[in-house]
Amino acid sequence: MRNILSSSIRKVNSLALLKSGLIFSFMTLISRVLGLVRDMVIATFVGAGANADVFLFANRIPNFLRRLFAEGAFAQAFVPVMTEVKEKHGDDEVRLLVSRVAGTLGVIVSLITVFAVIASPLVVMIFGTGWFLDWVNDGPDAGKFELASVLLKMTFPYLFFITFVALAGAVLNTYNKFAVAAFTPVFLNIAIIACAILFRDSFAEPAYALAMGVFVGGLIQFLFQLPFMAKAGLLVLPKWGWNDEYVKRIRLLMLPAILGVSVHQLNALVDTVIASFLQTGSISWLYFADRLIEFPLGLFGIGIATVILPSLSKLHTQDDPKAFQSTMDWAVRFVLMLAFPAMVGLVALGPLIIEVLYLHGEFLPSDAQAVYWALVAYSSGLMSYMTVKVLAPGYFARQDTKSPVRIGIIAMLSNVVFNFMLAPFYGYVGLAIATALSATLNAYLLYRGLSQQGIYQLSKTTVVWVVKLILSSAVMLAALLYLYQNWPLAIEAFSDTLLQLFGLIAVAIITYFATFTLLGFRLRQLKHAD
Repeated sequence: MRNILSSSIRKVNSLALLKSGLIFSFMTLISRVLGLVRDMVIATFVGAGANADVFLFANRIPNFLRRLFAEGAFAQAFVPVMTEVKEKHGDDEVRLLVSRVAGTLGVIVSLITVFAVIASPLVVMIFGTGWFLDWVNDGPDAGKFELASVLLKMTFPYLFFITFVALAGAVLNTYNKFAVAAFTPVFLNIAIIACAILFRDSFAEPAYALAMGVFVGGLIQFLFQLPFMAKAGLLVLPKWGWNDEYVKRIRLLMLPAILGVSVHQLNALVDTVIASFLQTGSISWLYFADRLIEFPLGLFGIGIATVILPSLSKLHTQDDPKAFQSTMDWAVRFVLMLAFPAMVGLVALGPLIIEVLYLHGEFLPSDAQAVYWALVAYSSGLMSYMTVKVLAPGYFARQDTKSPVRIGIIAMLSNVVFNFMLAPFYGYVGLAIATALSATLNAYLLYRGLSQQGIYQLSKTTVVWVVKLILSSAVMLAALLYLYQNWPLAIEAFSDTLLQLFGLIAVAIITYFATFTLLGFRLRQLKHAD
């Protein structure tokens, strides 16, 4: 009777996760589509040259810190503790915790923001070393250092706003209100697009208008979530709480989580430093390629990871290892089902996607080819990026930070080694290959750790599932290559290229899922883990 009841609970839990995951992914889809429009605007107005390199650099630094103080390491540390407080002590203690976390985190982030704005040349010197050396020696990239120092003053306050946005999102997610947090990034994309169009002629460099959009977008995101926090009864005044018991636990969990969950962002930051020594355009080419990888990663990998973390934390609190294992297995199957076709599709349709999205205005055909090679390199690690997102919560839900931090250090150091091995021979493409290799190592070590601890192992169902995914992806690839080379309609205008891309995407989806269905897939298999 107990086994039957436990199985029923797992099925209901997985069904709820699927529903939450679909809601989160749908809202994220809106944001990601607008993100692609934003990237089209950036490519059109500033191309992939010096101005693009500098703006993307100035935008990457606060975004990297956002992953640490906001969505990444902070969320992984905060959600398990908050879930425990909610389960054991109720909403009043949750409000007190939110107040103290907001006050403590707010002071720290405010100090960092003020310092970065005042000392922006120092920040650029550290992360854009190549440009700084050119500035000292009056080299060809000296202007990049000066422009980056100014743009960083405009983009860095985004960190302050987005920290509170992420805090509110984590709180709402814990109360199963996933839609608000998933929809909020839409406003950043709209702000950047609007400022680029409205103010690009108001500045000597269009990059200033883009930087203004980052600032405005952060402010709007911050204001947007306040009514939802108030409606949930969770809008509280921030209070300093450095020595609070739970704040201490979050601090202890958060510091190691920086390496445990943010390895990809750390690697990207290292890539930026090295790319500052490479040819002009390297940062832009890597950025535009990475944005295409981020589309499926954010839509599916991060979406599933976001909805399973509160559930895993609750299951750990309830001491239900079987449900914990089945939830992990469900998440792995789900993301792999989408990672395989995404990887194949990006490689096969990459040239068309890049042409449709980026090849306009200041963006040159040579830039498009450069972005494609970076995209191929990044795509080789897509399954690893997505798998890391669902394996890491298996540690943080149990408040285990030692294991992922050790793994994170190994992965980060391996990325640096791969960078210095590959960049001298393959330039910016070598940096992308190094990122993919280190992500694969990270995913393997995370899985091995969970397996050795008896927390999670791939079930036989999942192994068979992966074999079917590989076969379905192979059939999809064959169909795409054949139709790509034998497209029946003439390509004479942009609309023809757009039609070709959507047609091939439709063929890919139909072929993949038709093959997968013939191999035994049924939708009910996504509702629960066997």
